Amino acid sequence: MTSPEAESLPADPAPEEPSQGAPSAAKPAAEPPADAPGPADATASTDAAPTDAAPAGPPPRPEERLEKAVRAAEQALIEFEIAVETFRVEVENFSRLHHQKLGPMYTRLDELDAQIAEARAARTGDAEDLRLAREARARVMPMPGVEELFHGWIDSEGLSPEGASMLNDQPVRPPQRVRPSADARRLYRDLVRKAHPDLAQGEAERTRRDAFIARVNHAYTLGDEEALRALTAEWEAGPASEEQPPSRSEELYARLEWLAERKEMLTLVAKRLEDGAIGSMLRVAQDDPDGLLDQIAEQLLAEVAGRERELAALLE
Repeated sequence: MTSPEAESLPADPAPEEPSQGAPSAAKPAAEPPADAPGPADATASTDAAPTDAAPAGPPPRPEERLEKAVRAAEQALIEFEIAVETFRVEVENFSRLHHQKLGPMYTRLDELDAQIAEARAARTGDAEDLRLAREARARVMPMPGVEELFHGWIDSEGLSPEGASMLNDQPVRPPQRVRPSADARRLYRDLVRKAHPDLAQGEAERTRRDAFIARVNHAYTLGDEEALRALTAEWEAGPASEEQPPSRSEELYARLEWLAERKEMLTLVAKRLEDGAIGSMLRVAQDDPDGLLDQIAEQLLAEVAGRERELAALLE
């Protein structure tokens, strides 16, 4: 049996006097004679001849393809987690901004609806109108208490700058933008790709990575670019991750199953985010979420003006 290298070599030079039955170099034969050597004979002849081909390398390990599949699945899962976490931060920030900017308008609309229903019920005295007035009044959000009003603005160190500004009638710092800066997103992605817990080789290393990624996620949620830069320097100064040693097939299969389950769980999280009211709004205006808020604010202002005119007509 010849190696692939030997079969690809050119044939040995023919002897000066061709053997009987072989086609002449000057005059090709129309048909080879019956006793001409066939393919099997030619192969045997090649086997017999010495060649300079290098011996074939060792056969691939049985786990090699599984290891490649595991590495590919790990990287795919990390990229998917980055996408889900990025969208979660955008939804959270957009929800906060939506509440801060449009919440008072929704509250005003509820109050006007209650006043209109009450004025109509007072004018007609109808039992159905009275019931509708009670329901409209029940939908109006009550005045929040002090604890609710300062939720997130007061801690063990006292009032935050926003709370202090509100009490002192000073301008409150505008809310953060929906999406962190481009540099913050780049730093976040690079950090997650390097320090993701799924790349750990042991429990101790995974615990360290879990704690580090939690700090990374917190800084990214705040859009704190400087904190992300500091975390990048901290990670680069830390211990280098060890190369993954060869694993047994059973361990690799178990790893693939865990990665698949993790991906399925993240898919459900992403679907809940996308199907929610805020996620749906973000999908409509991916490139300009702030502009979408402005459009909604204009619509709400128009509705408020319409309700106020309706109430004024009922009270005349």
